[in-house]
Amino acid sequence: MRKQLFILLLMTGIFCIPQLSFGQVDFNKPPNDDLGNVEDEFQEYFFEALKQKGIENYDRAVDALQKCLNLNSKLPIIYFELGKNYNKLKNFGAAEDALKKAINMQPDNEWFLDELYDVYYQQDDIKNAIKTIKQLVEYHPDYKQDLAALYIREEKYRQALELLDELDAQLGISDSRDAMRNDIYAITGNADDRIENLEQRIANNPNNEDNHLKLIYRYSQIGDKKNAYKAAKNLLNIKPESKFVHLALYKFYLQDNRVDDAINSVKVVLTSPEINADAKSKVLKDFVAFVAKNPEYESDLVDITTLVDENKDAQTHSDLGQYYLKAGDKVKALSNFKEALKQDPNNFKLIKDVLLLQLDIEDYQAVLTDSKRALELYPAQPFLYLVHGVANNKLGDYNTAIDNLEMGLDFLIDSPKMESDFYSELSLAYKGLNNISKSETFAKKAKAIKAQQ
Repeated sequence: MRKQLFILLLMTGIFCIPQLSFGQVDFNKPPNDDLGNVEDEFQEYFFEALKQKGIENYDRAVDALQKCLNLNSKLPIIYFELGKNYNKLKNFGAAEDALKKAINMQPDNEWFLDELYDVYYQQDDIKNAIKTIKQLVEYHPDYKQDLAALYIREEKYRQALELLDELDAQLGISDSRDAMRNDIYAITGNADDRIENLEQRIANNPNNEDNHLKLIYRYSQIGDKKNAYKAAKNLLNIKPESKFVHLALYKFYLQDNRVDDAINSVKVVLTSPEINADAKSKVLKDFVAFVAKNPEYESDLVDITTLVDENKDAQTHSDLGQYYLKAGDKVKALSNFKEALKQDPNNFKLIKDVLLLQLDIEDYQAVLTDSKRALELYPAQPFLYLVHGVANNKLGDYNTAIDNLEMGLDFLIDSPKMESDFYSELSLAYKGLNNISKSETFAKKAKAIKAQQ
């Protein structure tokens, strides 16, 4: 937008003055020179250049501008336009020459400098890009961020950080500059500088929760649990109503054997609408793992899960299912896997967990129903044919079992264990039909595969 305005002003300057002078001409007198024709010709070439550039015919734009120069070589706008077109053509040497001429005529013109900076930047000529952008900084401080980016490319990290500090002081903290800082810290591996910066921000603005949380995270990232814990307690002291601090505190409380405090933090996290579902799921998963090792707190787990019954996502139900499975409570495990599957019906792992548990608790009719539905989603999954065959065997429908098992074998690729299971089930099915010969044949096949494993 600023460039367009600038060009408009320049063109107004170019063309208004000659047009004003036309009003003073006595048209009754015969012309004694061709200045009028020259001016018309200049305008025609200039506008032709703008038109050609607009439709990306940069070579033709350059030709028209060269004709403008033949008529008037003292206008910086012509060299500027030439520089831009040469830049588009990747003719960087010619672009640099043209733009330098424009700058010599108007040394303080930021648009000329900005285009020259772009020429250097495209060539990875960082030294000259830095030299040029330093001039631009005089006109607009926001160019400092570009300069900081160039310093990073030149591995001048200290200068880059100093510029970012200046910008933060002048304009406030921004995500883009923080991303640049993090890039520098990641490259240099200087965790101390990163932490020092966050601590300074907290000193300047203690009520900014985000900086506290970042500090906790950074201490945790470098394994400094003592200072991470200290930072978390400091945030809780400053902002007792903080919900996000409990995402860290529950872990520290567990490590400190302050289980009641940890349980309270878990409850705060799981009931806070500000905290997203993924974070809640991770906290609950951690607490489930804790209870698995400390079963005396299972009643607390039940209380906690009750708090979030309406908000539990598929992953949370799946984690609870795994917990109850390890604890030996297959009924609760199956209930949670089914709830997870309701929310994520195409999740093959959940389908498999549900079917295996249904087999385990001998609910064969449910296996038939659910495996049939699953085969509509995954018609090439041999596991589904296998469990379908197992359930049919258990229910005495041997012919259907054989049909499913033989079909599943067609989809089986490089899975000796499952192949052995298929043969074992086929052996049982044929035995059920009193076809002892085939039953023994498949039993031998199963036994041969097991012997090789």
